[in-house]
Amino acid sequence: MLVWLLRKVMADRGIWTGAALARLLREKAGYELSAPSISALLNEQPKQMKAETLDALCTALECTPSDLWVHTPTYHKGA
Repeated sequence: MLVWLLRKVMADRGIWTGAALARLLREKAGYELSAPSISALLNEQPKQMKAETLDALCTALECTPSDLWVHTPTYHKGA
């Protein structure tokens, strides 16, 4: 299972709002995300993500993809 940690990474950096994240994405990564897209990233775990968006988040937040996602293996009985 993958766990999305965007809110934690933002909090660790003192970023508390979607508007602040949008501003940071524009300033540091030259990347624009709509308010609904940012809201979705903040309020639910993404089912898919463009590599370009992940790259912009990592650039803006000065982190790596492994800071934003944590993988815990899911074991299935009999597998």
